[in-house]
Amino acid sequence: MVNQIPLHQADLAPVQEAADGTRKILPDLSYRRLALVNVVFVGTPSGAGDWVLIDAGLPTSAETIATCAEKRFGRRPAAIVMTHAHFDHAGSVKTLAQQWDVPVYAHPLEVPYLNGTSYYPPADPTVGGGVMSLLSPLFPRSPVDLGPRVRPLPFDGSIPHMPGWRWIHTPGHAPGHVSFWRESDRTLIVGDAFVTTGQESAYEVAMQTPEMHGPPRYLTPDWDEAEKSVAALAALEPELVITGHGRPAKGAGMRAALHRLAQDFVEIAVPKHGRYVDDPAQPSRPDNDAYR
Repeated sequence: MVNQIPLHQADLAPVQEAADGTRKILPDLSYRRLALVNVVFVGTPSGAGDWVLIDAGLPTSAETIATCAEKRFGRRPAAIVMTHAHFDHAGSVKTLAQQWDVPVYAHPLEVPYLNGTSYYPPADPTVGGGVMSLLSPLFPRSPVDLGPRVRPLPFDGSIPHMPGWRWIHTPGHAPGHVSFWRESDRTLIVGDAFVTTGQESAYEVAMQTPEMHGPPRYLTPDWDEAEKSVAALAALEPELVITGHGRPAKGAGMRAALHRLAQDFVEIAVPKHGRYVDDPAQPSRPDNDAYR
């Protein structure tokens, strides 16, 4: 079974190592790799305009993120916006939200994992192979409790403090997983809806081998929804994609790989057997069904 699609050097977005410790992709867009996950900084460093942090890395990432932010912007963000709340994306969100005194925005279906209400379903170590899969039962799945700081993303698809961007519900890897789309330059920030390295393998995580993959298998509880999400993102025909794991990718080669992933998702991304292959986990649901 093919479980990845190679990406070539020409398919990778050029990045510039910045003095603030981030990797600049566009004038208002940079990212920092923190061990096994990326966080994204959206906003122009110069001037007094708003900037936003997308995701918050591991529990050990707060100091690094805060230092990069201070060097890059010299001011706190207007908000933290979450693609989802898995431990490697929300590990430092409480510390940073308190330190900066800012709100945290997420899809309503993800709010239970950010207000102390619900645990994520257990990981599945039997899928994907590799050390990361085997270790996945040890990964934290308890909720973060942000109290009143956590707020639902606006129903109209807008993103506070991110003009020109809109959020897209891309469930599967997590019930309230969202991706962020800027149509003006066809830029897409996808969290873990799909990734550009093999996240199940510790070797590939370390080497950042450029490949197009579905979402990390060991923490994906709904494969039907994941397939629909990848298809929706491929249909946008993005020019640049930034994923939660792996290197940013761009251009026609990236789009061809993404379309192949969408077309052959079951063959490439979905495990042949696994806890959630035939029995998706049921998410905690908010009272507001306008988002359903």
